[in-house]
Amino acid sequence: MTDLIVKSGVRETVDDHPISEDFYEALDETVEELLEDAVRRAEANERQTVMPQDL
Repeated sequence: MTDLIVKSGVRETVDDHPISEDFYEALDETVEELLEDAVRRAEANERQTVMPQDL
């Protein structure tokens, strides 16, 4: 699986809170599922382009 998130960006956003290593994996899986759902919605609407409304 490709890493979809940037750990440094997550750390910057979360600020002073510690982040466990397995959090990144769970977040990456969640993002992957979100993208897969968006692709399905685009296809259901007969589009090849994934758009914000597909989220």
